[in-house]
Amino acid sequence: MSIGPLALTCGEPAGIGPELAMKVWHALEGSFPFFWIGDPRHLPPGSAVSRINDPSETDAALRHGLPVLTHDFDGPALPAAPRPENAQGVIDVIARAVGLARDGRAGAICTLPIHKKALKDGAGFAWPGHTEYLAHLAGVDDVVMMLACDALRVVPATIHVPLADVPDMLTAAGLTATLRVTHAALIRDFGIAAPVIAVAGLNPHAGEGGAMGFEERDLIAPVLDTLRAEGMDLRGPMSADTMFHAGARAGYDAALCMYHDQALIPIKTIDFAGGVNVTLGLPFVRTSPDHGTAFDIAGRGLADPTSTLAAMRMAMAMARARAA
Repeated sequence: MSIGPLALTCGEPAGIGPELAMKVWHALEGSFPFFWIGDPRHLPPGSAVSRINDPSETDAALRHGLPVLTHDFDGPALPAAPRPENAQGVIDVIARAVGLARDGRAGAICTLPIHKKALKDGAGFAWPGHTEYLAHLAGVDDVVMMLACDALRVVPATIHVPLADVPDMLTAAGLTATLRVTHAALIRDFGIAAPVIAVAGLNPHAGEGGAMGFEERDLIAPVLDTLRAEGMDLRGPMSADTMFHAGARAGYDAALCMYHDQALIPIKTIDFAGGVNVTLGLPFVRTSPDHGTAFDIAGRGLADPTSTLAAMRMAMAMARARAA
């Protein structure tokens, strides 16, 4: 089954997104089809642009420049200076990409970084970030954030919350939903027929039998037992300090962690530049580089495309797995 080209959204025009778009076009050298959605005026001066009217024109356009599906913005892009009049354009580009993916004209979506405060100030953006907005557009409730590189896939059960709030935010229903979405995505999007998921404990040494906490015994273990009875291969709850060395990683396909840093420290240590943000549970494939708008270097030609390239390649691999 054939899939459409990848849609690369513009992200925040005042960040490093515009130069990343050109850098990945040069780096990929036509190895797979993708197009950028945004305002050509926002790209670096002298950029090779090949305008398209429809994603079906991407293959032919790639030979001549960055294929651009034009989306006009109200204002110019000044590095490190988000403009309120551009906020709605950023939001609309995301929605346009989702529409193209849902009707099959785009095979997957890779989103360049947005600046949430700029969107809120300029257009009253009502969602905490990309992930929640994409879930809204897709009409789904249970989505999961995965960070992935070649050596490791991690899923945080809680994300941007104070550490003191984590124990109260961990629930049986939440852990169950996260594990179900992760398990299904490993099969559908990564082509793993029988996924193995390692589950970290919350406390040091996974609570050590109650000496260092009871969440493992009272919350995490019962959830795992229930899902094991349904046929899932789940390991744990495990002591997080022994889960991420090379030998341990060889024994599972993804790790579920209880809080943000427990998941992100190991993956950023293993592959800081190549990590990819993946949204699981959507009816289309979405990835993103694992970094922000980098206003401090915007417009200076210093942006590193490594994570964006990894995100684009992973998105296309996931799309092919779904198609298969």
